[in-house]
Amino acid sequence: MIPSLLVANRGEIARRIIRTARRLGVRTIAVHSDVDADLPYVAEADVAVALGSPRDFGSIDALLAVALGTGAAAVHPGCGFRSEDAEFARRCAAAGLVWVGPPPEAMELLADKVAARQHVAAAGVPVLPGTSGLASVDEAVEAGARLGPPLVVKAVSGGGGIGMGVAHDAGSLRRAARTALSRGGAFGDARILLERYLPRARHVEVQVVGMPDGTVRTFGERDCSVQRRHQKVVEECPSPAVDAALRARLCAAAARAVGSVGYRGAGTVEFLLDPATGEFHFLEVNARLQVEHPITEQVHGVDLVELQLRIASGEEVPDDVPAPRGHAVELRVCAEDPQRFLPRPGRITEWVEPAGVRVDAGYAAGTVVSPHFDPLLAKVVAHGADRAEALARARRAAAEFVVRGPQCNLPFLRELLDSPEFTSGDYDTGVVERITARRGKES
Repeated sequence: MIPSLLVANRGEIARRIIRTARRLGVRTIAVHSDVDADLPYVAEADVAVALGSPRDFGSIDALLAVALGTGAAAVHPGCGFRSEDAEFARRCAAAGLVWVGPPPEAMELLADKVAARQHVAAAGVPVLPGTSGLASVDEAVEAGARLGPPLVVKAVSGGGGIGMGVAHDAGSLRRAARTALSRGGAFGDARILLERYLPRARHVEVQVVGMPDGTVRTFGERDCSVQRRHQKVVEECPSPAVDAALRARLCAAAARAVGSVGYRGAGTVEFLLDPATGEFHFLEVNARLQVEHPITEQVHGVDLVELQLRIASGEEVPDDVPAPRGHAVELRVCAEDPQRFLPRPGRITEWVEPAGVRVDAGYAAGTVVSPHFDPLLAKVVAHGADRAEALARARRAAAEFVVRGPQCNLPFLRELLDSPEFTSGDYDTGVVERITARRGKES
C-alpha cells in the first residue's frame, strides 16, 4: 500500500478519501484555500497545507509542490477540479508520484466527447445520431438542419452538463450553440457537438473498475435522472427502470466502452435510457470517482476508494464481488435557494445531521460556505432492504437534517421525496421541471 497520499481536493470528497486512507494506514496530506481553513477535512488529515486564495487551489504547480514538499507518494484527485486532467496525471508521474486514477492516455481520449463517442461506437457501444466536432454557430445550424430537431447541444470539453442546451428549432439552436461554444472555450476547446435529444429519457450510469490485468468489473447501475439544469440532485441504486436483463446489457456495454481504452481504476459510463423501448445510448465516461458513488458502495458492499488505492499501489485485488443488497438513495444537500436553485453561500450557524443514514459532509456548524466553490454541503445516503424502505429512511433523514445560516435545498428534497412523480419510480430527466411547474400553478 502506498505510504502517503496527497488528497488534491476539498470538502466532503476530500474527507471521504481521508477516511478510507487512514483506515488503510496511509498518511494523508490535505490542501486548502484560505476560505476553507476551518473545514473538517483539514483537521482530519495528518498534514494540511494552505494554498492561499481560492483561485490558487487547483494550480498544478502548487499541488505538485505540496506533494513533493510533504513526502507524498501518491495523489488522489477526488472529483471535480483536476480529477480528469490528463496533464496533471502526466506531471504527477513525471515527478515520481503515483496517480490514483486511470492512465492519462485514456483520460485524454475520454475527455473529448467527440473522440470518446467515435471510439466506443467502434467498440460496439450504441450512440445517438449526432455530429463530429463543430467550430461555429453556422456549422451547428447547418448540421442541425440535416439531423432535424430536437437536438441537444454540448461542449466537446468539460463535464457536469456545462454548456449543455436543448434546441427545438433554428433559433434555439443558435442560442444553445453560442452558449456551448463559450463554455467549452473555458476548457481549452471551443468545439461543440449535436446529438438527438430524447425528451423522456432516463439518465442511467454504470460503475466500472478497470483491473490491473485489463479486465473490467461492473457494480450495477445508478439512476441519476433527477436533475436541475443538467446537474444531478438525487440518485438511486439500482434504477427502478432497469431489470436483470437490461442491467446485463448495460454492464456489458460499459465494460466494452472502458475496456477498449485500457482503463484502470474507478470510473463511470453514462447512458441515456429510453424506458419505453429498453434502448440505451452512450453519453460519456467520467474518468474518476463520481459524487454519487456511495449508493453503489451501500448496495454492493464495496469501498471504491479502497479499490482505487489498492489498484494504484499494485496490490492484488480479491476476485470476489459481493452480491448486491437492497436499495440506496442519495440526496445532495446544497447551499442553494430551494426555489430557483441559485447558490446561497454564508456561515452555518446550526448543523444537525440525521441518524440512521450515511452522511458524507464537508461542513459543520461554524464553518463558512464560500461563493468560490461548488455549493454541495453533504450527501445523505439512505439504504434499505428495498426501495420503499430506502425512501422512508431518506424522508426521515431529510426531515431531521438541520442546516441554518445559508439557504439550502432541503425543502425541495422533502418535496421531491413526497411527490408522486418520484415515488412511483416512473420518472425521467424532466421530473424536477414538472414538479416546479406544478408548484407554480398551485401557488
